[in-house]
Amino acid sequence: MTLRELRIGTRGSQLALFQANWVKERLEQAHSRLIVTLVKIKTTGDKIQDAPLAKIGGKGLFVKEIEEALLAKRIDLAVHSIKDVPTEFPEGLHLSAITKREDPRDAFISREGIPLKDLLQGAKIGTSSLRRQAQLLHFRGDLQLIPLRGNLDTRLKKLKTLGLDGIVLACAGLKRLGLDENITEILSTDISLPAIGQGALGIETRVGDEEVEEKIGFLNDPDSSVAITAERAFLKKLEGGCQVPIAAFGRIVGSNFHIDGLVGTIDGKCLIRHHMEGPIEKAEPLGVELAEILLNKGAGEILEEVYRKSSATK
Repeated sequence: MTLRELRIGTRGSQLALFQANWVKERLEQAHSRLIVTLVKIKTTGDKIQDAPLAKIGGKGLFVKEIEEALLAKRIDLAVHSIKDVPTEFPEGLHLSAITKREDPRDAFISREGIPLKDLLQGAKIGTSSLRRQAQLLHFRGDLQLIPLRGNLDTRLKKLKTLGLDGIVLACAGLKRLGLDENITEILSTDISLPAIGQGALGIETRVGDEEVEEKIGFLNDPDSSVAITAERAFLKKLEGGCQVPIAAFGRIVGSNFHIDGLVGTIDGKCLIRHHMEGPIEKAEPLGVELAEILLNKGAGEILEEVYRKSSATK
């Protein structure tokens, strides 16, 4: 029997819907007789807007309810921002495709158009990401970090309503929604190493659902898949989630694979960072090895302290 309809599970935010629609349009272009519909699903992370993600705790805050719908066969595939996807999947589900990565870097948006390094002493910066917080404070220990949640539009409005001097957001989301004219500067990865998988979409399906996988296979980008699989191997070895101060950035350079990894204290006083490179076919083992090097340098103790503090504040 030929598959005639696909239901895509997605969060209901503006960015999530843009990303799901992007997948929908490409599927419809590739398969002219296929009917593709979107099913909006509210996740735990969407429901709780008044607390930093690190304090809510747990992994999969933005995917759990969507995965439940996938297992219950209410949807046929799920479109996620890869950075929200835990490294462990519920039994019966897996990642079938990783799309071509948009710019993975972080962007700084200044209320007055002033670069990060030139802001006045004690400037207020909005972010709820512990990864960004650790790196921003390492770069400039005088900054005041203000918790900031909500979709992109909400956070851009809060830049003014909360009297912030600047906010840090992912470049990819701003570019996808045509909001990149707001960017004051794209932060160097030396200042802010990206989140694992930042800039790429992951398509999750049921294991063994060959008809669906055959339809979406063309969306997988080999180079992005190599890089992000290595980053996720790094994250898995560290047993980290997306709400901890862990960062990694893998990329193919010529015939080699390069990857940088980082674990930092929340106050930014200690960043453990390392760079590795090797053959492209060894990308995933390089990610694991990079995590082991950071663990040997004290990353495990830093992460334990982060988890302990997070548990104490819940």
